[in-house]
Amino acid sequence: MIDYRPVHREPTPERYGRLRVCAGDLGPAGWLVQAPGAFGTVAGVAAPGFAAYARVLHPAELDERPVRWGAVAAAYGREVAPLTDWHEVIGADRDYHNASEYGLPGVWDEHPTEGPTPPAVAEVLVPLLARHTGTPEQCWFGLWSGYGTWDFDGVPTFPTPGREEVLLAGPLADVVSPGELEHFAELPDLWWPQDRAWCVAGDVDLVSTYVCGTPELIADVLASPDLEAYPVSPDDRVG
Repeated sequence: MIDYRPVHREPTPERYGRLRVCAGDLGPAGWLVQAPGAFGTVAGVAAPGFAAYARVLHPAELDERPVRWGAVAAAYGREVAPLTDWHEVIGADRDYHNASEYGLPGVWDEHPTEGPTPPAVAEVLVPLLARHTGTPEQCWFGLWSGYGTWDFDGVPTFPTPGREEVLLAGPLADVVSPGELEHFAELPDLWWPQDRAWCVAGDVDLVSTYVCGTPELIADVLASPDLEAYPVSPDDRVG
């Protein structure tokens, strides 16, 4: 017998933090869909075609304070290069075998945050990025639909290499708002302004954020004392 009782569904969210959920036209993401970078590369996580790229490392922690990869590497007698993976810093394999899950006393006790840009890193990036776009009040964001914090069932998505993204819109400054309103909410994986002057990207499986844009923007990112960043190329592998 067919059950004709209505099925209860949560309403489609209109906001993610202060960012507007775009449940209709996905046109602003068309440039990413039409010319994606290769899977597993910097351009595949972010976008191809920019003049310069940087890799921003998510810090490790010690007693809930950020710790640079360089400081951890030095404690182990190693160095960090632009493509160094975290497991190489701590002397483990890719599955973190042969390394303590509890860090190194007095140096680090928490692995770098895996996923899109951590809020503390985002707060440093926002003013840098704002200086290098003419449309900081009109930006677009991509959020992987697989994050479990919010139910985006029924919301249209656009594809990126290996992911399906929900399109969000709002001012650049509001990119950190999901974390302010919901402790477990991830920040968007992708950010770009209306004028496409730059693109910022992360991924659920990565411990780095990638920034692409003009040489001047990337120089500012690399020079920031509050970021640990390295220059990379669009075809470089991601960890």
